[in-house]
Amino acid sequence: MHESSLIPATWNVPEEIVDRLGKQVGRQRTMEAEKHLLIILHAPPSPEDMYRKGRFFWREPDSHWHCTEFKAGPDAVNRHLDEYQQLLEDFDQKLDQATNALEYLEVLNHLNPVYRALCHTRQALQIAREAVPEDKLLIDFRDNAYRMERTAELLIQDAKNALEFIVAKQAEEQAQASARIELSSHRLNLLIAYFFPIATLSTIFGSNFRHGFERYPAPYPFWIMVTGGLVLGFVIHFFLTKGTQKPKT
Repeated sequence: MHESSLIPATWNVPEEIVDRLGKQVGRQRTMEAEKHLLIILHAPPSPEDMYRKGRFFWREPDSHWHCTEFKAGPDAVNRHLDEYQQLLEDFDQKLDQATNALEYLEVLNHLNPVYRALCHTRQALQIAREAVPEDKLLIDFRDNAYRMERTAELLIQDAKNALEFIVAKQAEEQAQASARIELSSHRLNLLIAYFFPIATLSTIFGSNFRHGFERYPAPYPFWIMVTGGLVLGFVIHFFLTKGTQKPKT
């Protein structure tokens, strides 16, 4: 019997292992004593979890397995890893269906803690494999954890690449829109350059003032004023375009 509240009281785990357990689950790890293995793993996490839910797997020297959550037997570790596998498949499907930056960011926020958990799971199983090298099941567990760790890493990279592409595309579209606005503003300035002198002269002199030549069919003073305004507009246009020309190299 032991006094730890983390593992069942019916487990005949060596006191050397029990003494190394704290009041909380702690990190994922493997402890070995007298050919007994106690593997502490975490259930699949989510970003909202402040504390990780621990799962304890006890391997006796005669290869009998026990688990605090699943049915006893070596298949308990496989069921634990299957939950991660199902989670990765769901993330893969969400990545295929994502269409905007918010959806990709949501996948990344959920994938990152899963990836870290798988890294530590693989490390714990590697230590168990080294402690009991003759157990071939531990090799399979370790290799399966490594495969899922690599899958999670690739999914994170795919999500980051897609997110960067969306950001770059939006930046390019924004630059093109700014260029169109700048071109429209430049054209408007040119129109103002041509018609502002005419409007100013018309305001000062008026376009219908009496000049003594009303009896003639052609209002020469009016056209002289318009022509003068256009000439002044051309001069203003020349100075505007001269300031925007690139210097010759």
